[in-house]
Amino acid sequence: MIFFDSQGAVHKEFVLKGKRVNEEFYKGALYRLLERIHRVHPCVFCCRDFFLLHDNAPAHKAASVCQFLTPKNVTTLYHPPYSPDVSPPDYFLFPKLKMKLKGLHFAGVAEIQEAVTDDLKKVQKEEFRQVSETVDGTKACIYAS
Repeated sequence: MIFFDSQGAVHKEFVLKGKRVNEEFYKGALYRLLERIHRVHPCVFCCRDFFLLHDNAPAHKAASVCQFLTPKNVTTLYHPPYSPDVSPPDYFLFPKLKMKLKGLHFAGVAEIQEAVTDDLKKVQKEEFRQVSETVDGTKACIYAS
């Protein structure tokens, strides 16, 4: 699970084998994302100067997730249905990571996580900037997938 903006990865989480990304899991990830934003970008966090762009996964649209984000004043945007072409993780980031890992063999999950983390760090800020859009010139968009 990755959250990124025009500067790069903001927060990532690996979903363990057998674990489902349901609304409770996703709320936990969002909680940790908000903690990360508070720690790394305190001004953005305090002003809530960002949007969170979700895809249309059921866990993202669940009522409990909305109830979690609303009192925290997090503005969320959703993709139009059946429009993966407007999902930067789907057309930009995941294919880039998949191509770098294609054909490699790993001894275990920890090695895969390390390789993904290393390759994610190699994605240039300019590449993130090119796919990110700034709304109203002030609010940055954090993409979730």
